[in-house]
Amino acid sequence: MTPNTTDKIILGVDPGTSVMGYGLIHIKGNKMELIAMGVLRLEKIENHPLKLQKIFEKIISLIDQYKPDEFAIEAPFFGKNVQSMLKLGRAQGVAIAGALSRNIPIQEYSPKKIKQSITGNGNASKEQVSAMLKSLLNFKETPEFLDATDGLAAAVCHHFQKKPGTAAKSYTGWKAFLADNPTKKI
Repeated sequence: MTPNTTDKIILGVDPGTSVMGYGLIHIKGNKMELIAMGVLRLEKIENHPLKLQKIFEKIISLIDQYKPDEFAIEAPFFGKNVQSMLKLGRAQGVAIAGALSRNIPIQEYSPKKIKQSITGNGNASKEQVSAMLKSLLNFKETPEFLDATDGLAAAVCHHFQKKPGTAAKSYTGWKAFLADNPTKKI
């Protein structure tokens, strides 16, 4: 039996147009360690394109600083407010574009999949997800915004999905993504 020699960094993102959460974990063998988590606050910026620019710049900055090997992002859920969904989709797209611009493989997960992966319950609250992450990664302080632990949850979910014997699809460029997702609108 060969020892597990996995050594990688995963960046997880919870996209948002008011607050974007992110978290980074380091996987070394069978150990998972918290590197960093935080939020990008955008609520004071009124111009939507400027918010998108800040999201892109933050993703690039995180990638340049931490050199992640993989990128996981929460997919927008379906809501009743079409304008909110459009803005959230743009935020997600800009974050994905940042990762793709640095050739980082991306994977998106539904909120339900992330919650299920972390807590065993796809309907878990943000507080329950945060509490489970504290236990898994041994950190004490609850962040001011649970968007930070939501971003972290995307990274941890991705790690759990990529364990041996599971197959998750990732993409290294727009062309590959669009070839597998012809119904996605850009």
